[in-house]
Amino acid sequence: MSHLAPLIADLALILICAGIMTLLFKKLKQPLVLGYVVAGFLASPHMAYTPSVMDTANIQTWADIGVIFLLFALGLEFSFKKIVKVGGAAIIAACTIIFCMILLGVAVGTGFGWQRMDCIFLGGMIAMSSTTIIYKAFDDLGMRKKQFTGLVLSVLILEDILAIVLMVMLSTMAVSHNFEGTEMLGSIAKLLFFLILWFVVGIYLIPGLLKRCRKLMSEETLLIVSLGLCFGMVVMAAHTGFSAAFGAFIMGSILAETVEAESIERLVKPVKDLFGAIFFVSVGMMVDPAMIVEYAGPIVVITLAVILGQSLFGTLGVLLAGQPLKTAMQCGFSLTQIGEFAFIIASLGVSLHVTSHFLYPIVVAVSVITTFLTPYMIRLADPASNLVDTHLPEKWRKFLTRYASGSQTMNHESLWKKLIFALVRITVVYSIICVAVIALAFRFLVPFVHDSLPGVWGSLLAAFIIILCIAPFLRAIMIKKNHSEEFVTLWKDNRGNRAPLVATIVLRLLLGVSFVMFVIAGLFKMSVGLVFGVAVLLVTLMILSRQLKKQSIMIERTFFQNLRYRDMRAEYMGEKKPEYAGRLLSRDLHLTDFEIPGESAWVGRTLAELNFGKKYGIHVVSILRGKKRINIPGTCTIWKGKKRWSCIMDFVEPAG
Repeated sequence: MSHLAPLIADLALILICAGIMTLLFKKLKQPLVLGYVVAGFLASPHMAYTPSVMDTANIQTWADIGVIFLLFALGLEFSFKKIVKVGGAAIIAACTIIFCMILLGVAVGTGFGWQRMDCIFLGGMIAMSSTTIIYKAFDDLGMRKKQFTGLVLSVLILEDILAIVLMVMLSTMAVSHNFEGTEMLGSIAKLLFFLILWFVVGIYLIPGLLKRCRKLMSEETLLIVSLGLCFGMVVMAAHTGFSAAFGAFIMGSILAETVEAESIERLVKPVKDLFGAIFFVSVGMMVDPAMIVEYAGPIVVITLAVILGQSLFGTLGVLLAGQPLKTAMQCGFSLTQIGEFAFIIASLGVSLHVTSHFLYPIVVAVSVITTFLTPYMIRLADPASNLVDTHLPEKWRKFLTRYASGSQTMNHESLWKKLIFALVRITVVYSIICVAVIALAFRFLVPFVHDSLPGVWGSLLAAFIIILCIAPFLRAIMIKKNHSEEFVTLWKDNRGNRAPLVATIVLRLLLGVSFVMFVIAGLFKMSVGLVFGVAVLLVTLMILSRQLKKQSIMIERTFFQNLRYRDMRAEYMGEKKPEYAGRLLSRDLHLTDFEIPGESAWVGRTLAELNFGKKYGIHVVSILRGKKRINIPGTCTIWKGKKRWSCIMDFVEPAG
């Protein structure tokens, strides 16, 4: 073991320092992330009075593994269905914050005369707030049940997914040194293509695999299988030109839709904590005290830029989303820090050798300062909103009130919107699958078939296999939603709707014909007219085929069953909130859970007797007794023992 001695000694030093610092920071009620950073600072070669790590290269490798586990765990907590549920308010707010903060970071870096890549990476670092730190701050301050916290957490969900997109864009810019719009659009298109492809294929295959192997799965086996899938996706992402973190996040988000998600998250957590600690310690090891003193001015300026920028742009984004001024300021003041993703983006810049050596310690110092100030900024939101409201001109106050109420009552639902959204979703998803199948077939299948069966017969066989594989998806593109309730209603409702509806059918038919023509033209030398004629004939056979219809329906049904199985199981077990819970924020309402202890004075009394509506401004909408849920209860009696109910709370606080 002599060759392992330096690594073991370094690991022992790191874990001992991390252990001491975590105990200390736990005692001080501060985030453990900061404890790890301080531990890294103490164990770094820059600290002359404490033992130092000898082999930083090996530690950096472990830190890279830590990033993989951190993003994998983040994916397990994330769900693509959450994006649909967060609503337009969170989307508008998150996009406003990220765009404005990136511009602010670039402006600050340019003001200091830094290189262009330093400025761009600085913008990316300060654009992302820390999910971990905000969660902890809300828990410590007892604010998890407040109205604005739901919106803040929704914004954080979107920031996490946008951070992944930003990392891919920054990697592209760093490698190509190209800042043109076409290059960026190409990178984003490639990202979306593989994101949708991997997610759809993963949801279709992986839950079924885990379900079939459930009887063979012990906790050990489940851990090994899930980590194997994680690192397999990491390798696949690396081969397609993406970062390892992106692949880990995708696999985590796929596994998040399975029944085993909670078990995987619980099993992975110790491993994630270990390697995550090493990563954050490695962050601290890169901090040079002399450099912090040298760049004290930029640290102060960037700290002020983060605090003021997040407060201002966060408030502006939430206001644009149609929320009241007080809610907007509470959200903006809660987001005034940078954390995990700033470190990950900084390490990305270092690994790609595109950022200057001073940027990393500056960002770490800014993160430490803003983290310590987060609870105070959250507390400052209420008096600051009261102050602004007092000095706000009456004209502006009335405008903001009208804007907020107008945004919340506006009805965006329409038959055309539903139909177009469904058609776009079906067309995009199935087209991506078809493109992937065709690309893989021409890359692997066609050369193999031509080697085994040369000439025209090999081409015929290859064409038959490819078209047969994509036929269910092409049929879905061309036929789906043509007999839906929205389509039929629009057709019967107004003659003016018929031309656009026919156009949607024709365009999708032409898309299906184009896919078939591409396959035929790639394998045979034929005239365009003949290729078109053959493609039309094949498409007609696809539409008329009952077997393809059945197959297409079964594929889609399997996918949605896998996607919804976790929610269906939670509903069956009485763990799922009512469906209307996700639509309450738009109505200025909030759903929360309470557990009733056996010694409560409420036990044995009916809801009518308790009269929560008049006393507290709340209404009980659901009661969970064991595994039985009673939605919209009548005059139910509160039973002895712990019972949980959900109640809707009006956010206007009652007098007294």
